[in-house]
Amino acid sequence: MEKHISVLKDEAISNLNIKADGIYIDCTLGFGGHSSEILRKLTTGQLYAFDKDINAIEYSKSFLASINDRFTLFNESFDNLKQRCESLDIKPDGVLFDLGVSSVEIDDPKRGFSYMHDGPLDMRMDQNSSLTAEMVVNEYKKEDLVKIFREYGDERHAQKIVNEIINIRENERINRTLRLVEIIDRCYPYREKRNSHPAKKVFQALRIEVNNELGEFEKTLYDALDLLNVGGRICVITFHSLEDRICKNIFKKYTDIDPVVKGMPNIPDDMLPDYKLITKRPIIPTEKEIKLNSRSKSAKLRVIERVK
Repeated sequence: MEKHISVLKDEAISNLNIKADGIYIDCTLGFGGHSSEILRKLTTGQLYAFDKDINAIEYSKSFLASINDRFTLFNESFDNLKQRCESLDIKPDGVLFDLGVSSVEIDDPKRGFSYMHDGPLDMRMDQNSSLTAEMVVNEYKKEDLVKIFREYGDERHAQKIVNEIINIRENERINRTLRLVEIIDRCYPYREKRNSHPAKKVFQALRIEVNNELGEFEKTLYDALDLLNVGGRICVITFHSLEDRICKNIFKKYTDIDPVVKGMPNIPDDMLPDYKLITKRPIIPTEKEIKLNSRSKSAKLRVIERVK
């Protein structure tokens, strides 16, 4: 049984155009929701999947083995994609990114992702990583914290929240999730608390910073595009406007026709891009999916294909 509800699962699997003998890479294994569906479609093909979280790897290994043995799991960041493909001498026919955080990770108080439960201010997806949310909150400079909260969380009250954090950390180390929630809460106007939890944006920003999510994604998306086989597709599911912007801009860069020849009736084949957009606009969850899983509400799926 899945521990985590995979968002836009049917749409992502359908758009990967899976071939039974193809090579597919799930950059974000999680608890195997997407990987299991890929695996079910393979006969002589192979699935490779990455996850920093050892718990996800251990659970998915036994779950996927119940389907077939055509998979290899890597307990490491997906930014090792290029290195792994080169060492295995493979070119993928499909690559999937699901950039959402697993519900299992969010709901486990010991992981420190949740602003609803008390736990250590951790937020590491890779438990062997040295940087924690506690270190960011207590050791980063004032201006860096403000920038992180504004850019990664779109937090309007970043300056006020950071000022409060700076004052408090002079006398104590902020090391628990609910202590940070308490600090954020007192900086929020009451009328805004009715619309959304006041700590939501700051916790999102901290998670992105601790795990270098945007930097790793941008680098790996470029690598995946360069490695992709002709006829292969990349599917990207984002949950955050910054992730989606990175994806949209990179896909545009790879599919735009040279302005010198754009609009010509017969553009030479060698002047056409090597990739084409499969989704002119992102695919979003249905109302039914949002009702079943409220965390899917902000998800967007974009798809690109290598044509030559």
